[in-house]
Amino acid sequence: MISTSSFPETADIETSSDDYATRFTGEIGAWLLKVQEEATLKMLAPYPNANILEVGGGHGQLTGALIQNGYHVTVLGSAEICKARIQPFIDANQCSFNVGNILDLPYGDRAFDVVISYRLLAHVTQWQKFLAELARVADKAVIVDYPTVRSVNYIAPYLFKFKKGLEGNTRPFTCYKESEIIDYFKSLELTATERYPQFFLPMVLHRALKSPRISSASEKLTRFSGFTKVFGSPVILKLGKK
Repeated sequence: MISTSSFPETADIETSSDDYATRFTGEIGAWLLKVQEEATLKMLAPYPNANILEVGGGHGQLTGALIQNGYHVTVLGSAEICKARIQPFIDANQCSFNVGNILDLPYGDRAFDVVISYRLLAHVTQWQKFLAELARVADKAVIVDYPTVRSVNYIAPYLFKFKKGLEGNTRPFTCYKESEIIDYFKSLELTATERYPQFFLPMVLHRALKSPRISSASEKLTRFSGFTKVFGSPVILKLGKK
């Protein structure tokens, strides 16, 4: 087993844990993940049977759906323990798993058609180096998610005690200016081609409501009104590579 102490960024160890997965249990959790899954598969539609690298994807939120839709999946985690939740897929030879440094990915340039990283950008500190590595190993596209400063999530630090009281296992995260992310990717010769803001209301509120019916109705209303397009978060962003 590779020691995690050798890696400077290991936030995916927590997001790959069973404890973190409890944030997405029950009907409301399934609904939250379905929104993410549907948006992702739509963005991947131009790349049938693509080789996909999930950086920090040990949470397994997308792995099954990617496999079912014919994609060839490799998951990279910061430690062996990160593969626990996707072990059944590994045992069935449906996906591969590697341990590696997310700031120095153990792959050659353009090694994968598409690189995806969810639940990670919000928790890394060296975000530019992280994004540069995602861009380096991608041949066609990079897809990431992140909370934006234009959303209600921006005041999350002031509501942290309330949020922790509801979720129990929450942790601080970084919100980004979308222009900052897009401009940096542009310097890496990737261009933003699609964006999907997932929710207008904070995810913690949807968890508190515990009603997919109410949450779905409220989100359809805010999306129709245009509020989600401007203020929705986290944003799923797809960037194309020439």
